[in-house]
Amino acid sequence: MAQYSRVSGTVGLITLLNPPVNALSAAVRQGIVDMMDKALSDRKVKSVVICGHNGKFCGGADIREFSSPLTGPLLIPVIQGVESAAKPVVAAIEGVALGGGLELALGCHYRIAHSKARLGLPEVHLGLLPGAGGSQRLPRLIGVPAALDIITTGRHVTAAEALKLGLVDRVTDRNTVDEAVKFALSVADQSPQSRRISTFPCPHHPDLDAVFEGVMQRVRQRARGALAPVACVQAVAAATLPFAQGMERERELMATLFTSGQARAQQYHFFAQRAVGRWSMPSGARWDKTKPVAVHKAMVIGLGTMGRGISVALVQAGVSVVAMETNEKQLMDAKQAISSMLERGAKRRGVAPALDKIRYSSDMQPAADVDLVIEAVFEDMALKKKVFQQLSALCKPGTFLCSNTSGLDVDQLASETRTPELVVGMHFFAPAHVMKLLEVVYGSRSSPQAVATAMELGKQMGKVSVAVGNCRGFVGNRMLKPYLEQAFFLLEEGATPEFVDQVLEEFGFAMGVFRMSDLSGLDVGWRVRKADGLPDGHSARIRQGCRYSPLGDLLCEQGRFGQKTGRGWYQYDKPGGQVAKPDPWLQDFLEKFRTQHGLVARRIDHQEVLERCLYALMNEGFRILEDGIAAGPEDIDVIYVLGYSWPPHRGGPMFYAAMVGLKKVLERLEHYHQEHPDIPSLKPCNLLRKLVVSGSPPVQKWREFLQKPQSQL
Repeated sequence: MAQYSRVSGTVGLITLLNPPVNALSAAVRQGIVDMMDKALSDRKVKSVVICGHNGKFCGGADIREFSSPLTGPLLIPVIQGVESAAKPVVAAIEGVALGGGLELALGCHYRIAHSKARLGLPEVHLGLLPGAGGSQRLPRLIGVPAALDIITTGRHVTAAEALKLGLVDRVTDRNTVDEAVKFALSVADQSPQSRRISTFPCPHHPDLDAVFEGVMQRVRQRARGALAPVACVQAVAAATLPFAQGMERERELMATLFTSGQARAQQYHFFAQRAVGRWSMPSGARWDKTKPVAVHKAMVIGLGTMGRGISVALVQAGVSVVAMETNEKQLMDAKQAISSMLERGAKRRGVAPALDKIRYSSDMQPAADVDLVIEAVFEDMALKKKVFQQLSALCKPGTFLCSNTSGLDVDQLASETRTPELVVGMHFFAPAHVMKLLEVVYGSRSSPQAVATAMELGKQMGKVSVAVGNCRGFVGNRMLKPYLEQAFFLLEEGATPEFVDQVLEEFGFAMGVFRMSDLSGLDVGWRVRKADGLPDGHSARIRQGCRYSPLGDLLCEQGRFGQKTGRGWYQYDKPGGQVAKPDPWLQDFLEKFRTQHGLVARRIDHQEVLERCLYALMNEGFRILEDGIAAGPEDIDVIYVLGYSWPPHRGGPMFYAAMVGLKKVLERLEHYHQEHPDIPSLKPCNLLRKLVVSGSPPVQKWREFLQKPQSQL
């Protein structure tokens, strides 16, 4: 709804009321219409201000309405009604003006923004485009190139940048509504005719065709098959037409996107990120109902790539950090790298770098005075155990001890301390100050408060925190294992790394499995496999009674570790090079391997690559749900989209399984398992069978079929 009052004698103040972000629900849209009518018919009112309740202008459409027929007035005529008003209308933008909220502000004749406000048109992240005139008004106001950047990326714009672009008329540090009211009084006698953006021509650009061509090329490359970014470019191109024609083109493009499977997938992902907080401990206790402890001071141990990123993320979240590294050279390098990252990040956000929030140490002594420690040393259990023993003896009572492990047993680490209930895993993803995902791993003795504190700290750092149970590889890396295995097996059977990567990248992954492995370093997985005990014989193809591919091990024995050495699954111009090229040596190596083991190369098509890699990954996801390691399919999907480059327009592996059809996934897994009975990861999971027997319910209903969470170690 919306509230109306008259202030300063002649200004009609319309306040949007729909907490928490005043989304444009049917009631709010109707309220805007009714309150505008009231303001325009009030003879004492000379100008109008539209603001949002509780310091937030408007977060956009109410996405929950997308799944049912719309009721109430449509947003397009609501905004047209505001723009066509005979009295000047001023938007008082506090907090956020996003999506439909910014489109509403563009319908106003003037825009006053608070200095901390954020503006944007993020519809592309929902598989849509700005469908209430945003793709037509924004380029008319700020020019085509700037509008294309904002609309195709969906990024948020600061108030300072908005002022520079001409998106807002004034920025203030004071009470925005008061300033907007003063401004409204100053323009009360001016006709709004010249301020209606729909009447503006697109600003002249010397070579608009080249601009659109260049942007479209970049967008297609970045979108990796997503429809919405391409449609956004097409919609902005229509802004060069008369406004009515441009709006009709926007409507056509929006209608195509709105009913697409991609839009459903991206909107599912939007809600999934909000669903991942629901989780209970094996005891039945709800950690999300437990009050977290505020973390004011933290210590990060180990300043390699991960430790540096974690330190930066903590400082940017306002936490005081002690960054510790025993190696003197590494400590000096880390200090320089962290300072540079903080300075670059501060420059992007338009603030001063908080260099005073971090200090450095070459020993653990400062751990005695912190609220929380994040250990980020080398992924070696013996080394991590030693660190936890030292921390347990040194830290004050109540200090939370966290490990940035990507797959080691959190319970084993906890057993080295006097307070196992305060130990959790915090699995960050590289680069840790950029990647949004955080897996919070709880062990059998982790307390609800420890989990709640880690989850809240992740949120404070701008992460999407997902609580997961304790098992080998947790959720993300556990699912990655059968995915990688299938890719290796496909090479043994006749595929090439380039072909497998091409198929996966066409599906939407930023990198195929082999390019990703080269980037990460082949030696990382090799160390893990060696720690587990490799099969007897350096080229053995059986491990623990199951099929095993030694291809990765054999490459590492040749010193081919990927980009870092200039050779891996691909060849690079030099160590550290990034341009992957097919390597004739590898083709010869694969042929010799097949000959040695009596394997005959066969033709492998796109479908088999996708089905074996992706269905094996999904199958492990079903096992994770069955084991209670993840609370629901949404948790797995959020982890894979935010941490493992799963294309957002395909929702996530579990959502994609539902889209393909659970029955089809089951049938294809059965087919491949019959062909390869020595590969257990292809054997369909019992939960998948159960869901198919139950009529393949929608993904949102799967939680009803799951057991209570438990530790699997």
